[in-house]
Amino acid sequence: MNERTSEPRVGITPNLFGIAYGLTGLAGCWGYAAMLQFAPALVSDALCVLAAAVWLTLLVGYVMQVSRRPGGWGAELADPVLGPFVSLIPIVGMLLAIGLMRHDRAAGQWLFGVFVILTIALAGWMVGQWIAGGLVLDKLHPGYVLPTVAGALIATIGASLAGWTDLARVFFGLGLVSWIVIESMVLARLFFRPPLPPQLQPTLAIASAPPALAGLAYLATTHGKVDAMAFGLAGYTLLAVLVQLRLISVYRHLRFTSGFWAYAFPYAAVATFTLHWIAYAHPPGYRIWAWVVILAITAFVVALAAETTAALARHRFLPQLP
Repeated sequence: MNERTSEPRVGITPNLFGIAYGLTGLAGCWGYAAMLQFAPALVSDALCVLAAAVWLTLLVGYVMQVSRRPGGWGAELADPVLGPFVSLIPIVGMLLAIGLMRHDRAAGQWLFGVFVILTIALAGWMVGQWIAGGLVLDKLHPGYVLPTVAGALIATIGASLAGWTDLARVFFGLGLVSWIVIESMVLARLFFRPPLPPQLQPTLAIASAPPALAGLAYLATTHGKVDAMAFGLAGYTLLAVLVQLRLISVYRHLRFTSGFWAYAFPYAAVATFTLHWIAYAHPPGYRIWAWVVILAITAFVVALAAETTAALARHRFLPQLP
């Protein structure tokens, strides 16, 4: 509490980087659509600039606040709920670097290299922390896939685009094995333990990202090769989407919070993977179907942004600090 005003203290928490994460996911979707010649590249570039502005603003504020919080960075990274979201800082950096590669390959490669090192190093530290400090099963949530799974699979895509083929394969292996191991633990918690508290239920959407990201990473490393592996990842992505449809009845009863940005990147990743299959299958009116996907995910993120703006105006968006 603020002792002078008796009002709850609010501040920047790691999950707020989900805003920049979601915007870069939408930028990636438009960028992929531009690569397939479905849409102009200008929209992707504009979204990258917006995401970079949001990311930098959050980063400056977050770094300034963490040093004044009890326990500092150690407590922040070890937090059983918010700790995994710290990995979004370098992950978004990688995504922005991937966007930069389209315009300045050398600068994009250099920036990507810096952030990929930070991402993998942080993932290793967090897994070591989970082993050394132990985990409470009821504290697990789908956000635990972010440091290793999302981080490594996005690193795979970036390394492939940078021309670092062997490194991309290494990252793909890291992401794939981490996905199998960590998701099995998260699913065990979701299946056999009490439901997640309402403030964490939006993280259920994060579970739809790994199969779509794995599919995009596999296509990046194989230069768009469609084989049994690609179809298998598409099948699991379909299952993940059907699960999300069933969870709508859960989501619709939730009050809007900053945690709702957990929906943005996963759904953007699924939309991007869907664009690949539309281009591959070439169904009748495939360009119309592609635009339906693009506009649907864009409208969804715009709706999140509008709700965020309204919540900020009412001073009800920033999370409360203990």
